[in-house]
Amino acid sequence: MALARRPDVKLFNSRQPEHCTMNETLQKQNRTIHVLMVEDNADHAFLAAEAFADVSANIELHTVDNGEKCMAFLARQAPWQDAPRPDLVLLDINMPRMSGDEVLRLIKADPALCSLPVVMLSTSAAVSDINHMYQLGCNSYLVKPGNFDALVAALQQLCDYWFGFVLLPKSPKV
Repeated sequence: MALARRPDVKLFNSRQPEHCTMNETLQKQNRTIHVLMVEDNADHAFLAAEAFADVSANIELHTVDNGEKCMAFLARQAPWQDAPRPDLVLLDINMPRMSGDEVLRLIKADPALCSLPVVMLSTSAAVSDINHMYQLGCNSYLVKPGNFDALVAALQQLCDYWFGFVLLPKSPKV
């Protein structure tokens, strides 16, 4: 039996208490969206920057090439004293100096950073890596696509989801 669509019937009561203000997706906030990419492979970082440019002019991609620099960026240590708080972190797993799982542990253990969405972006499709990253608290896990067009499509879907659909917590005032 097919259900008839009735635009006059509300399925959910989305009313908020009067003292609350409705949160908006980042795309609806009409502001620059900041993404921090932690990637030690310069070619991968370059291709991601090109893909983000194809996806949206409203995204500013910040890149660092290892986990130590990621943590310095997030702590606004020199030379990132004026860096914005990212709206999303794209994190590789296998990096020199500090691995992606170490970075993820530090982010999720820090009360000022733990609500920051972290998306793993790795060449590894190993079930053990995927399970381990989710156990550590990653918000999503993506396997790097094999060609540029697939990368653009994957980043478009990522942006549509994280910035056009999901309501993210407000950044704490730092």
